[in-house]
Amino acid sequence: MSDRIRNVDTVCMRIFVAAKPGAKEERVEKIDETHFTVAVKEPPVQGKANRAIIKALAAYFNVPAWRVSIVSGHTSRQKVIEIT
Repeated sequence: MSDRIRNVDTVCMRIFVAAKPGAKEERVEKIDETHFTVAVKEPPVQGKANRAIIKALAAYFNVPAWRVSIVSGHTSRQKVIEIT
């Protein structure tokens, strides 16, 4: 088997997110093609805000939540998100 074999149906997108936990209203704001601001009502406690960010981005991009994952920035407001 070759290392060059890939599944061509899989499309992967990486975006950079500025998280705003504890916001008054939930919103996803596109800054440019790869940068977004995501405001969620949940506090940054025990992963609640991260789960809400994943859910908000899944709704924004119209994909299931399991296709959205945090690559880095689990405990930071600056996150790298991968959408497959």
